[in-house]
Amino acid sequence: MKKILKRIGIAILIFLLIDILAIVGLFIYHRIMLKKEAPLLEKTVGTPVSIDGGTMYVYSEGEGEKTVVFLSGYGTSSPIYDFKPLYSRLTDEFRIAVVEKFGYGFSDETDLPRDLDTMLSQTRRALTGAGIEAPYILVPHSASGMEALYWAQQYPDEVSGILFSDAAIPGAYEVTSQNPLLDKVMAWAVDLGAFRVVPPVSVYPALSSPALTEEEKQVYLALFQAKRGSETLIREAECAEENMKKVSAGSVPEIPMIFYTSTGYDSEHADVWCSLPDRYTGGTAKNVRCQCGHYVHAEKAEEMASSVRELAGMIDEAKQ
Repeated sequence: MKKILKRIGIAILIFLLIDILAIVGLFIYHRIMLKKEAPLLEKTVGTPVSIDGGTMYVYSEGEGEKTVVFLSGYGTSSPIYDFKPLYSRLTDEFRIAVVEKFGYGFSDETDLPRDLDTMLSQTRRALTGAGIEAPYILVPHSASGMEALYWAQQYPDEVSGILFSDAAIPGAYEVTSQNPLLDKVMAWAVDLGAFRVVPPVSVYPALSSPALTEEEKQVYLALFQAKRGSETLIREAECAEENMKKVSAGSVPEIPMIFYTSTGYDSEHADVWCSLPDRYTGGTAKNVRCQCGHYVHAEKAEEMASSVRELAGMIDEAKQ
């Protein structure tokens, strides 16, 4: 019996040693790859704008009377490339702009608060610094839905319409919460190198889109490995519920709005999640329910491009 227990103990020890060696090896490999990928992070695109002691990037292209501004979802590593499947369909009719907040894409990290007032102030100043003037049609994804609504509430002359891509709106955190602890675990997993074994391609459908070049996809992945789960993002997650309270305290913006909601974001509560826009607006806004994942603007780019045009028409009609 003692021999059997001894053999079991030795087997468990060997198993643990193999696990430790694998983790250490993965960590070292991750560090080697980060160094190798560093030149990709220098392939910045867009206009650098100095804001509050740091640099934010704003990408813009296209021409048109109306300007469409894209605001990324929480934790999206490369907003400029993540929205490309959608905005590449619009640049012949609209001027488009993608704002990369602090902690996102090519923009710097920051120690400044991540409350709505601070982030919105930085977004507005970044656009102005890049020479992109209001009014705007906003296209927020996920958590940026709060910023878009707050923007319309606080500065109604600057927002002419909003197209939501599975965005967080009042009631959202009753269905699914923003958990800073989970994001800290995510940060630990990325820092360890876990996503070298399981690349995040399935999470970000833009990485499978023909709208992006192979180099752009490599840059997207490099930004994910280098920045996902940073302290800036974690502090933003910690402010999420307070930020939502600010939005909920305001009134529903009286501007044209179209919502895209997905059944794949929280499949367990899909019906409740997809009905939030109807509850929030009293059923006065169009709500397109999609059988897809959370990144609707990448999976349903053609449909959302048509909705941008529809929204532009609604804005013109409202002026008459």
